[in-house]
Amino acid sequence: MNQRTKSLLKILYYAVLTGLVGYFVWLLVNYFPLLAASPKEVESARAFVPKDGSLSSQLIFAALDRTKLKVSYDGTYTKIGYPNGDVQATIGVCADEVIRCYRIIGIDLQKLVHEDMAKHFEDYPKRWGLSEPDTNIDHRRVPNLHQFFSRQGASLPATQNASDYLAGDVVTYGITGIHPHIAIVVPSPAGKDRPWILHNHGFGPHMEDQLFHRTVEGHFRWFPITRN
Repeated sequence: MNQRTKSLLKILYYAVLTGLVGYFVWLLVNYFPLLAASPKEVESARAFVPKDGSLSSQLIFAALDRTKLKVSYDGTYTKIGYPNGDVQATIGVCADEVIRCYRIIGIDLQKLVHEDMAKHFEDYPKRWGLSEPDTNIDHRRVPNLHQFFSRQGASLPATQNASDYLAGDVVTYGITGIHPHIAIVVPSPAGKDRPWILHNHGFGPHMEDQLFHRTVEGHFRWFPITRN
C-alpha cells in the first residue's frame, strides 16, 4: 500500500468517524429527553391551567398526568378491542399519548377515526397498503390522526409564532416523512408565551420545551360537542 492510498484511507476513516459522531449527537439532541421537565416543573405548569372544567383544561391535566408513567416506546402491530381498545399500558408510541389523553376525558379516537375512515376511506393516506379500515392500528398512525383532525374542521395555521398556540392544542410534525410525530401543547412551567409539549419521542411521555424542535405541519384545536 503506497503512501497516497494510506492518506486517502485515513481521510476516509476520519470522515466516517465524524459522520457517526454527528449522527449520534443529532439523535441525542432530538430524541433523548435531555430537556424533559422535572416533576416540580410539571406541577408548576398545572398552576397555569384554567380551573374551569372545560374539555381543554381536562385534556391538559390528563397530559400532565401522563408524565408520571413509565411507557416503553413500542409501535408493534397488536390486535386490540373495539371500541376503547388499547395496547398494554406500559407500551406505546407518540400517537398513543394523544389517544389516551382524549380517552381520559371521554373521547375515543379509535372509534371516531374508524367511523370516519369507514365512510371516507379514500380521503385517508394510502401509505400502508390497506384496502379497508383496521381498528387495531388506524388511530395509532399519526398521518391518520392528522387527517382526522383536519376533516373535523379543527385546523389552525401551523406557524412558528408561539403566541398562536394554546395549551390543549394538538400539533403534528413530519407528516409525509418516515418519522411523523404528534404532541399535545401544555403550559410552560413559568407560564411563558411559548408553551411546551407533552409527547413520547422514544423515552416515554415527557413534557418538554420542544414545540418548535421540528417544523410544525399540523396545528389543531378540537373538542367535540358530544363525547363517546
